[in-house]
Amino acid sequence: MIWIFLGILLTVVGCTATTSISCRNEQGQAVDWYILYKQPNIDGKNGLRYLYMDETTNGWVPGQYTIDDKQSAVAQTLKPLFDNIDTETDTFGYILYNDQPPVPYRTASSSYGHSKGVVLLDKHTGIWLSHSTPDFPGVDINSFWPQSGYHNGQSFICGTYKYSTFKDIAIQLEYIHVNPFNSHIPESFYPELQCVANKGCYPKEAPYYRQLDMTTLAGHKFVSYAKYGRLHDDLFSAVLDKHMGGDFYAKSWGRLRHPLPSNCSVPNIVYNVEQVQLPTTEPFSITVDHSKWSVTVDESSRPWTCIADMNREVSQESRGGGAVCTDNPAVWSAFSSIVFSYEPCPN
Repeated sequence: MIWIFLGILLTVVGCTATTSISCRNEQGQAVDWYILYKQPNIDGKNGLRYLYMDETTNGWVPGQYTIDDKQSAVAQTLKPLFDNIDTETDTFGYILYNDQPPVPYRTASSSYGHSKGVVLLDKHTGIWLSHSTPDFPGVDINSFWPQSGYHNGQSFICGTYKYSTFKDIAIQLEYIHVNPFNSHIPESFYPELQCVANKGCYPKEAPYYRQLDMTTLAGHKFVSYAKYGRLHDDLFSAVLDKHMGGDFYAKSWGRLRHPLPSNCSVPNIVYNVEQVQLPTTEPFSITVDHSKWSVTVDESSRPWTCIADMNREVSQESRGGGAVCTDNPAVWSAFSSIVFSYEPCPN
């Protein structure tokens, strides 16, 4: 009898472990965090290939699938969303935000943040997936990846956190002033999350930026920096610069109307990245790379890497946005090694 009971117990525990909300790798296994870099389309090929890293890889590894595949790390992570999106239970919540949401949703006005992301959670755990991809995610697992997502490079960072962390994450999203195009937050969840989902909250007074120290489920440290549009300044020069501990490279979209030049007048110089070379590609211009990130020049100052959702552009000084940063040496090494060229300071 006792063996039957133990068997049932193990089955229940196993089901709970596999169905909990977490960042997930291509095998569907729960991972504490990951960073993903979708390659741009270069010479008409590999526009859906991606590089991946988590706490076990010690740097970049090529994805075994294309990013639009149901077995990609992104699709595996989004599975709870598509399993529950039509039921709206009182135990599962989500917020999908994007300033350039998929059809049939409208593009957000410039009063909203230049930001894109996914929050999925229950009362135990949740994920915050911040990314740079327009029109993402689609309405179901068969169309989660947009057709427009083939040509340009894109960046993703996913973290798995306790439910209690999402009260503060919601406040970060208020500062960014995200544009939720689809959401469901049960009434029993934090009111801060409900306010974000209803587009009802944003900071009313200075300071118009906020730092949040976050600890993942497995104990890894990440820092979120968020700024509201009323700061009227560049995320990289005005916010990240105070915390990077040394000069750093900033990677933005290469097709901006009024790009900001490298900033050499701040304590930590902000160098604009001009070309990137991934381990699997030849060097390519930022005109085909929509990803946003920064990395310190010198590891000895502090090996900071940030995955951002904003560009260094004049109009975006007056919009909300943010970055999730880590001082993980393996992440720093992975990003510092792909900076192929940058815009130097003027003589």
